[in-house]
Amino acid sequence: MIIPKAERLNHVQEYYFARKLAEVSALNAQGKNVINLGIGSPDMPPSEATIAAMKSSASQPSGHGYQPYRSLPALREAMATWYEATFQVQLNPATEVLPLMGSKEGVFHISMAFLNPGDKVLVPNPGYPAYATTARLAGAEPVYYNLSEENNWLPDKTELEELARQGVKLMWINYPHMPTGAQATAETLLWLAELARKHRFLLINDNPYSLVLPNTAPQSLLSIPDAMDCCLELNSLSKSHNMAGWRVGMVLGRQDYLDAILAVKSNIDSGMLQATQHAAIEALHNNDEWHLQRNNEYAGRRELVYRLLDMLECKYQKDAVGMFVWARVPDHVSDVEAYLDELLYEASVFLTPGKVFGSQGERFLRVSLCVTIPQLEESIKRINQHIISTVSHELK
Repeated sequence: MIIPKAERLNHVQEYYFARKLAEVSALNAQGKNVINLGIGSPDMPPSEATIAAMKSSASQPSGHGYQPYRSLPALREAMATWYEATFQVQLNPATEVLPLMGSKEGVFHISMAFLNPGDKVLVPNPGYPAYATTARLAGAEPVYYNLSEENNWLPDKTELEELARQGVKLMWINYPHMPTGAQATAETLLWLAELARKHRFLLINDNPYSLVLPNTAPQSLLSIPDAMDCCLELNSLSKSHNMAGWRVGMVLGRQDYLDAILAVKSNIDSGMLQATQHAAIEALHNNDEWHLQRNNEYAGRRELVYRLLDMLECKYQKDAVGMFVWARVPDHVSDVEAYLDELLYEASVFLTPGKVFGSQGERFLRVSLCVTIPQLEESIKRINQHIISTVSHELK
């Protein structure tokens, strides 16, 4: 390069999955045929009506120009209606709903809209790496709060109170939680909102997993009384409507917060394709039966993942929400990442090491449900053969 990269990138690493998927692609080029159980990219299609709406809209000559920065009023209305029906949260579609091109975009826009250099941001450990990365890109400091298996992967009140006293600008939560699948109680959301109000920071819940294998009624942070004063919520159609590659998300909250986010967003993109918006409107009308069929398929896959994890002597919770299974690796495995690399190179099965999501995930792995039942059965077969081969080699 004839110029150096920006100093902010000194604190930002390449996204783990970008690097690892390149490694998997190289193995596949060698004929390995790796089964990828690491990525939460839905392999089932959106509803037929969603696809039909996309085709119909895309065929209209007038639909390919720049779109409104706030998106179509009909999309905002559909999102508000969906939130009221799903989460019992009433929102003004004109002022309290801002569609996004995926909620990952929203994580970045929120960070850029509200963080100044030196600000502190509370980030879950383990948690989605983008929360810390976007804070660093904004010049802010991620401050990690620990989630533990012993506390059902919920924040510890004492620890958070102490961290909040030191002065923070934002706090990220993500319930149902990725990667663990833990569900927050209404009581937990209530005291988190009270903590945000007390210490005057913005609390954001990233909430894309509520409809995937739920074990309780879906919850929203915005259902907490007076939460709109100090809270925002992100949501997405990626997981709940099988539309990960379509890039349709939303941020929900008070108008002044959304206006600040829009000031960033409108300087970065030029609106969402009209056909995508029309398709999203249709997707938000998917009936309960469509969601049940998707969850029944995931439930069947999850039973096979349990079998796979039992073979590996891992421990896991059966009441987790979402499209992953989070599991503790047995203590006799000294290096989890090396162990999973062994499975990748010897059995051609890719599993995600938990430490990707923070130090609290060091002894864990994550398995995605976004593969077919035949692929899971083949994964079980391969890993079983690897275990037999390893035991046979050790006996020699």
